[in-house]
Amino acid sequence: KDNTQSISTDNLQFQRMQALDAWLKETNTTLTQLNGQRKYGGPPEVWDGPPPGKCCEVFISHIPRDVYEDLLIPLFRSVGPLWEFRLMMNFSGQNRGFAYAKYGTNALAMKAIQKLNGYMIEPNCYLCVRYSIEKRHLSIHNLPSSTSVQNLQEVLQVLVEGVERVSLKTGPGIDGVSAVVGFSSHFTASMAKKVLAADLKKHCSLEVFVTWEPGEDLSPKQPSCSQAPKILMQPCFLPCGQANPDPPVPSQGFCGAVGKPVSLTSLQPLVSPVVVLHRFCELNGYGQPLYELSKGLPRSDGFVEFFYKVLIQGVRSSFRGTVMVLPGPNCRATIDEARRAIAQQLLLKMPNSHLAA
Repeated sequence: KDNTQSISTDNLQFQRMQALDAWLKETNTTLTQLNGQRKYGGPPEVWDGPPPGKCCEVFISHIPRDVYEDLLIPLFRSVGPLWEFRLMMNFSGQNRGFAYAKYGTNALAMKAIQKLNGYMIEPNCYLCVRYSIEKRHLSIHNLPSSTSVQNLQEVLQVLVEGVERVSLKTGPGIDGVSAVVGFSSHFTASMAKKVLAADLKKHCSLEVFVTWEPGEDLSPKQPSCSQAPKILMQPCFLPCGQANPDPPVPSQGFCGAVGKPVSLTSLQPLVSPVVVLHRFCELNGYGQPLYELSKGLPRSDGFVEFFYKVLIQGVRSSFRGTVMVLPGPNCRATIDEARRAIAQQLLLKMPNSHLAA
């Protein structure tokens, strides 16, 4: 039973990736990979009407980790034309469980909430859809006292996109000078927040820190997600419908078969599956995993495919398979993400086969 479940999970992930690839080709849809998210539109190639205003974006959470744009975009497009859809991704190729959909009007965003909040996208998996909190203002703290609005705005417009206005504030409780920067959208503000402190240090030798402007909440009153009878938080390691938030634990049958009924309960705080696998092998007296990776050809959806072979001393056979990951900022980061994805697969496979004699 466990072996069947592991194979079924691997097959499902592979089938989902194939379905996404086929859908992209069939619909001639383009997805852009940017800073940990995959974006459609903004605007799409065909768009009639003005760009969206405020309160036109919804936040979607509780997305199963193996569900992708081929299911999500048609679902949210069923409400009305999408200006933009952004799915948050990690380097291992799984989504991070949440996304943003932006419509042309507030009425369509409200309709999406009414229609799709609580929508069962898979058995026992219900989406939660709410208005996105569209913060558009950042605070830049610890600026020099000689800072002027005009000079700061000119610098910021070179460093980041979407800067619309800049104002300065001083007074009790404020060290030096602080600036409030207004952006054209929540997206441009959030992208700027990631890089501004480092860019101002690099290009202007300024030691500043950047936060969201406090007290800003431009979204309408949020509806409750209570209409979704069972909204399951999806853990990184488990398929949809399994509510256990801990890393996968090899079954007692597996531990017993090798003569050491070691539980991984003590390893639960560890996040990386590479670390969990390493510690499991160590506790059970195995040798450490030896990874052999070969890189496949780049794919049209931006993923990189790796073929792997993993040898573990004390386990009878080697483990072989493939993983698909999103490229990291450098070669080392990409390989590290591939190792995480491989370790995650092995944690599912090891309880079920290739046991030591």
